[in-house]
Amino acid sequence: MLARKTLHLIMACTASVSVGLASLSIASAQATQYAEKPPLLLGAAWYPEQWPESRWEADLELMEAAHLHLVRVGEFAWSVMEPAEDKYDFAWLDRAIELAAKHHICVVLGTPTAAPPAWLTTKYPDTLRMDEKGVRDEHGNRQQFSFASERYRKFAHEITEKMAERYGHNPNVVGWQLDNEYAAPSFDPEAKAQFHAWLKAKYGTIDNLNNRWTTSYWSQTYDNFDEIPVREKGENPGLLLDWKHFVSDTWKSYSANQISAIRPHADKRQFITTNTMGWFDGFDEYVVHSNLDIAAWDDYIGDEHYDWLDNGARHDMTRGFKDKNFWVMETQPAFVNWHAVNSTLARGQVRDMAWQAIGHGADAVAYWQWRSALNGQEQYHGVLVGADGTPVPVYDEVKQVGEEFDKTGKALEGTTPQSSVALINDYDSRWAINFQRHNRNFDPVAEMVNFYGPLYKQAQSVDVISVHDSLDKYKLVVAAGLNVLSKETADHLLAYMKQGGNLVLGPRSGMKDEYDALNVERQPGPLVDALGGRVEQFYALEDKVPVSGDTGSGSASLWAEQLSAKAVDTQVLLRYGASNGWLDNQPAAITRKVGKGTITYVGAWIDDDLLAKLTSSLLQQHGVKPILPDAPDGVEVCQRKGNGHSVLILINHNTAKAHVKLPHEMRDLLGDGSRTSVDLPAYGVDVLSEK
Repeated sequence: MLARKTLHLIMACTASVSVGLASLSIASAQATQYAEKPPLLLGAAWYPEQWPESRWEADLELMEAAHLHLVRVGEFAWSVMEPAEDKYDFAWLDRAIELAAKHHICVVLGTPTAAPPAWLTTKYPDTLRMDEKGVRDEHGNRQQFSFASERYRKFAHEITEKMAERYGHNPNVVGWQLDNEYAAPSFDPEAKAQFHAWLKAKYGTIDNLNNRWTTSYWSQTYDNFDEIPVREKGENPGLLLDWKHFVSDTWKSYSANQISAIRPHADKRQFITTNTMGWFDGFDEYVVHSNLDIAAWDDYIGDEHYDWLDNGARHDMTRGFKDKNFWVMETQPAFVNWHAVNSTLARGQVRDMAWQAIGHGADAVAYWQWRSALNGQEQYHGVLVGADGTPVPVYDEVKQVGEEFDKTGKALEGTTPQSSVALINDYDSRWAINFQRHNRNFDPVAEMVNFYGPLYKQAQSVDVISVHDSLDKYKLVVAAGLNVLSKETADHLLAYMKQGGNLVLGPRSGMKDEYDALNVERQPGPLVDALGGRVEQFYALEDKVPVSGDTGSGSASLWAEQLSAKAVDTQVLLRYGASNGWLDNQPAAITRKVGKGTITYVGAWIDDDLLAKLTSSLLQQHGVKPILPDAPDGVEVCQRKGNGHSVLILINHNTAKAHVKLPHEMRDLLGDGSRTSVDLPAYGVDVLSEK
């Protein structure tokens, strides 16, 4: 019989850790070490192997004092775990996990495969990735392995299985992170051979591939699959799209290799995930997440300045990978080291970012990293504790976050954002546009964020989802640039509209089929008949073009499409003014009723003010109401619901204070008592619940 303490630990973790089963609620993405601790976890990446063991206790004491209940350990420690081939040393990791538990800190174990040891890459250089020019990587950085190498996967499976056998039933280990930030593919001979085999499995015959890729163009016709080049740009669009699909499937199978090493030896309560990188599009995230239990990502601001709307969209996208709450496995403590100018978040913005993550559905926020490394490529990166082992200034702000997570966690347990508006994130379409931008400034991610901004401000909750997801719960679905639109996907969207759903397509939608070939119906391809109109021609713009309609007037930039309204019941929402002659007085946006719903096509990249007026009109028309009407500009309103109650999170992203009137009296979870209004200082946060 298990000792009482051990049994208590296992039961506590089992009750709160995701196991990736459909029968579990959204709350099962949460994990805590002890039942009496809150369900929100604050943590850091900790590298005990880089420091004398005599220092560990002091680090963990500082973590505990800051209310950190989570550490990620091991993801770069292969050379310490296996210092020589088939010679393993886990005793140090045993002691680190045990000591963390002493301080009420649970562990996510990282498999160390992102940084192979020198003995491996020296003895087996074929495991190293190769760039498009045929140059092999060398040891000394990270991610230098080939994701397709069977030999590398054998070593990865072995080290992962050794870890799982040792820690799969450890009550202090709550989950596993596979590798670290999947990224670069390889163009080595083994990867190329696998791509050719993948193409043969997909197309069956070379004639079928030639037909789908229209290889008669420029005499590209192939006689066999081995003739096909492997490149990421400057190639046939069909080839480029299939390469991305192959890369996505290969990373999925890379995960499967390690999952097969963990799952037979691990408790079901231990989740398996990996950490992804926001808008990164090296592969299809929905494919790569399909065999993982929960989603997790690394939250670093996109450039030198924090854009809260862009950051919120990336949270919502991550939540959409598994359609449930997620973890932030890394976030920056004030600054990073890899921007052109590594400016620091203002005092209060670290707390702001942490609470935004929770507001969008995160159940854990961990910082990278705990302490400054004495050497290595990231010496200047932000930390919580300096090289001398004492806290840096941001430590106190993180401590405040930890205290607040402890205080509010129970109220947020089992809750998640709920939305009636969805924004489509489609990797095929993003890739297809990036292969051939036609206007170098046409960024498909920027196009998505442009739509996300007004939608989120006005509806105050937006799901970012795959086009293949169920759409039934949404009153409005926006596909900002659904460039690749197959007949199957069009039928999926038509079924949604006929049952009462409302679809908005943005510029460049419906141009391509699933093979990246032009749709013969013109844009929006298989939805032309439903729209009762089409795109007659598209134009890359150098100068702005006036646009106006019943919703207001403004301008288009970057891109404009000349639309036609063929059906008598297709209505024109916006028209172009005088510009290049081709666009003069032509429709810029049209709409039509389809079954019980509607389809709207916006054919131009319109300015922010006009787009905000258009989205506001659409939201009102389709019955979407904000959570908190009349919230001040720059104050983010997040709501999480579940278990019969809701929690409101208010975040003031402004540099000036803001006054927020509440819909009714609510209980202040960060302060005391009840409130009917809230005064938020610059970067201020409040968390409120129904009484």
